[in-house]
Amino acid sequence: MHVEVHWDSEERFKAITDSKFETHIDRDLVTGPRPMEYILVGLGGCASVDVMSILKKARQDVVSCVAEIDAERADAVPAVFTKIHITFKVSGRGLKMSAVERAARLSAEQYCSVSKMLEGGGVEITHSVEVSEAE
Repeated sequence: MHVEVHWDSEERFKAITDSKFETHIDRDLVTGPRPMEYILVGLGGCASVDVMSILKKARQDVVSCVAEIDAERADAVPAVFTKIHITFKVSGRGLKMSAVERAARLSAEQYCSVSKMLEGGGVEITHSVEVSEAE
């Protein structure tokens, strides 16, 4: 993979990914999220892709899936993440709680590269699931 991060002005940057997407990074939150927010976005995206793929293979009728992520950071600089909790809120028709729990567990334990990388750096990552019937 290759990414370029170009300085725009002050503490604002434009990132161009290998896949040709552009996004903005901004410490002051004017043109884009802070860098540490992107870490959480990457974790949520990686885990969500896994969970949905596993649920699809399990033939679960999912209508929506939201990963809510809460994180704690160290008080000292560098203010690294120390704890992260992911809550998967999944709704669908006739979903099995056991299937959703299994999907979240497999993502955390085997598939999500971002999760494994953060855990390797000492971050405590936990998850929970909430399942509801779609209207």
